[in-house]
Amino acid sequence: MPQGEHVVGLDIGTTKVCAIIGEKNREGDIEIIGVGETPSDGLHRGMVVNVDDTVESIKQAVDEAKFMAGVDVQGVYVGIAGKHIDSKNSPGVIAISNETREITPGDVDRVIDAATTIAIPQEKDREIIHVIPQEFYVDGQDSINDPVGMTGVRLEVDVHVVTAAVNAVRNIVNSVLEAGYDVEDIVLEPLASSYSVLDPDEKELGVCLVDIGGGTSDIAIFAGGSIYDTQVISLGGEHVTQDVMKGLCTSSADAEMVKINHGCAMVDMVPEDEKIEIPSVGGREPRELPRRDLCEIIQPRMEEIFKFIDYEIKQSGYRDEIIAGMVVTGGAAGMKGIPDLAEQIVDMPVRMGEPWGVSGLIEAVSNPKYATGVGLIQYGFEHEDTEISRTYDGSNTLRDIGGKMKEWFTELSDLFTG
Repeated sequence: MPQGEHVVGLDIGTTKVCAIIGEKNREGDIEIIGVGETPSDGLHRGMVVNVDDTVESIKQAVDEAKFMAGVDVQGVYVGIAGKHIDSKNSPGVIAISNETREITPGDVDRVIDAATTIAIPQEKDREIIHVIPQEFYVDGQDSINDPVGMTGVRLEVDVHVVTAAVNAVRNIVNSVLEAGYDVEDIVLEPLASSYSVLDPDEKELGVCLVDIGGGTSDIAIFAGGSIYDTQVISLGGEHVTQDVMKGLCTSSADAEMVKINHGCAMVDMVPEDEKIEIPSVGGREPRELPRRDLCEIIQPRMEEIFKFIDYEIKQSGYRDEIIAGMVVTGGAAGMKGIPDLAEQIVDMPVRMGEPWGVSGLIEAVSNPKYATGVGLIQYGFEHEDTEISRTYDGSNTLRDIGGKMKEWFTELSDLFTG
């Protein structure tokens, strides 16, 4: 991509809409030049429930980022999450029929197509978001990343297929279009976050990425450089806020503020004599309470979230593949005590994931809540460089889905190279 051109990442979440603009500098590095954030009023657990409110939030966030960056915006890369997301692994196999038995890019397309057809029957209510090759086999030889140019008679592949509910995708796409912007691509949020918070060595060794958003917590397990499992839990930071609101008898906005400013996921990490001020409702005077009272509300909910995460990891069958531990990111991951609590429950090393690999407005995005937005930019630049992107419109959500084999193969290269 020529210097000066930019990519926009749009994270449409349950509690916030965030737009981040990045461009390539002279050294070819990604520089963050604009950040915009506004409360999200039109989503519930990652799904649009009010298009007008979602459109307005998108406009405000992008306008703020545009003003800061001093650039115009035409298209955006959009993150998607929610309980409607589903995924599965599938094998595919074909025979190499040309005279030389040399494997061509066309053969790679055919074997990925075969694996996809097996994994996803023709369902009108499902939309393919990603098809990511994990590993190729040539005549039984495994651990092959790129089989093109090799010689053989039998080509096999294992792929990870991610799908979403058609209407959920269409509602997000229509909201972005109505806000006045093209949709360059729809990207699974934990996949986007992996670009900004995971090290290539972690992906190779085996790592579990957990993105704790407002309405949901997304899980992605990587091993051997590729993604092997994705799951969504219908619990997130918004549930913690609701617990605080009810437990301390304060408004939702004040509960969120108190959670952010004073929250801790482990009661034992808070001094017994520390006090905090809690806003009241109905015009009553604020109250002074022990900070531990707040944390005694937060800790049980965070324990519940990580117990569900631990269960999903064990159910995936890849628990033993997670050698590098867990990386926790997302809006709720910045709370003090999160890594410590998670380590106790999942019994593996845990670190907090903040965006890296970019320059420019680093301080503005050095928070786990911006992992998806920054990752969308990094994803976008890699895919723009290949001149491959999806085209969406309001009536036919994804056009030319049968021609996505080259993009899927590009995703394989991205994941293995980090």
